[in-house]
Amino acid sequence: MRACFLDAGSVGDRLDWSRLDDAADEWRWYHATPAEELHERIADVDVIVTNKVVIDRQAIEAATDLKLICLTATGTNNIDLDAAAERSIPVINVTGYATAAVSQHVLALMLAFATRWHDYDAAVAQGAWQRAEFFAMHDYPIEELDGATLGIVGYGELGAAVARLAKAFGMHVLIAERPGADHVREHRRPFEEVLAASDYLTLHCPLTERTRGLIDAAALARMKNSAVVINTARGGVIDSHALINALDNGVIAGAAVDVLDNEPPRDGHPLLEHKPANLIITPHTAWASRAARQRAIDGVADHIAAFRAGDDSGRVN
Repeated sequence: MRACFLDAGSVGDRLDWSRLDDAADEWRWYHATPAEELHERIADVDVIVTNKVVIDRQAIEAATDLKLICLTATGTNNIDLDAAAERSIPVINVTGYATAAVSQHVLALMLAFATRWHDYDAAVAQGAWQRAEFFAMHDYPIEELDGATLGIVGYGELGAAVARLAKAFGMHVLIAERPGADHVREHRRPFEEVLAASDYLTLHCPLTERTRGLIDAAALARMKNSAVVINTARGGVIDSHALINALDNGVIAGAAVDVLDNEPPRDGHPLLEHKPANLIITPHTAWASRAARQRAIDGVADHIAAFRAGDDSGRVN
């Protein structure tokens, strides 16, 4: 079985590749794959492994020997699932590998807004503490997570993990029902109600046509003006222009995003070009602990081995 990894560089270094190396008979390793070289690289392979390279219908049709597509990620929005299904090509993602990393990142972002440690660190670097009248500074208001309400949009493995950590901090957790749902499931609350009640809102839903722009001007207007929005899902779930307006005009108190709708943002991005002081941006690092990245590539190795043994039960299409 001939396999290629189209963007191996995207999962970083200091990893053990042995299990993945043993999963196929022949490997072609590419640090990155420009769009203009994609078709040539996949023309005669049986297995494509990709993290973020887009595999569209044209690419799938060009890969005449293709039998399996594996992702070193959970999201599948970069794969044309319909085109793959038409050729009976399984698309298999990796789930659960970054649960610990993402959930701790979300808590870290909430703690940043609650403790304002980054603002105080900057103040010390600028000499403000050295000039202070008293032993402690009070320039930035410090809040407590204990007793605050966390709203969760997208209650899969990641949402549930964040809920467990939040409860350990004494937070009240509300789980949002899908927007526009006819029925509110047990232990969930209407989406609009969660928006209005949340002190912190964390997003863990996949990017689909239904969730694109989900957090728009109308959604933000429903929230408390003291609320903070955190997005570690996909950049397109938030309307960037609406978010900037909400932050600039006090509609909400703050936001933290680990994802943008174009990554890396080489051609600029509204949130970077007009970055409010109450916005924290991290460069898609919530998932990227060394342990999580190792689990991702080992998971792909397991999927290839299972497929070769006749099991494609992990497919998503």
